[in-house]
Amino acid sequence: MPPTLYLVRHAEGEHNVNRRHHLRDPHLTPLGHAQCAALRSEFADHDKISLIVASPLKRTIQTAAYCFGAALARPDVPFVLAPLAQEVAANPCDTGFPAEELKAALPGMVDADAVGFDVAEKADFGLVEEGWNSKSGIYTPSFPAVERRAAALRTWLRARQDETVVLVTHGAFLHYLIEDWADYDPKKGTGFCNCEVRRYGFTGDGSLLALDGDASAPGYVKTARPDWVNRNVLSDVDPMAAGEEARL
Repeated sequence: MPPTLYLVRHAEGEHNVNRRHHLRDPHLTPLGHAQCAALRSEFADHDKISLIVASPLKRTIQTAAYCFGAALARPDVPFVLAPLAQEVAANPCDTGFPAEELKAALPGMVDADAVGFDVAEKADFGLVEEGWNSKSGIYTPSFPAVERRAAALRTWLRARQDETVVLVTHGAFLHYLIEDWADYDPKKGTGFCNCEVRRYGFTGDGSLLALDGDASAPGYVKTARPDWVNRNVLSDVDPMAAGEEARL
């Protein structure tokens, strides 16, 4: 049976303050840490989580660790870093570091005493391949590549044998993942608030179905992406048509 998904946008990052998108792979702000503490306290299903997946950006790793440390402290709950879940643009703030550099940075990013586990030992880098941060191939900042990447992540998640999965990812990418722009806010670049969590299931065709809120109402129809959305950061180039390798 496909898993139930809790989709989470990362807590406030340093780049979210005054649109400082020039910062390379920034950490959470003090407010971001407070948002994590609030979600950690409010989230009722820590004991149901069987897998936690995060984009390999520092802010998503920190959000996962500080929000869901109670689950990650359990030996049977994996913590998988998934490059398919990275943000859509090629801004410095959305460009991560090679695996070895990221591994070396982990101990300074997450306080093991505060979260109850050692993130450097827990994080699974099996999917963090060389070039995951190259913004080429399936990671190209283009509409065809992002849509293909979102579809690949849905397929991967659906195939998991886990009952309850938490995915910590990014505001713009979440809309491509759920294939719905109904509440998209152009001023924020997303309809998701920092540290917001929404619950989804899978339909028979592998798309995502909201399990709560207005989007879960009978007869609800998803809103397609308006043509102007992300035109400032994504192109129409299809890297597959150009012969680039897709890293699936």
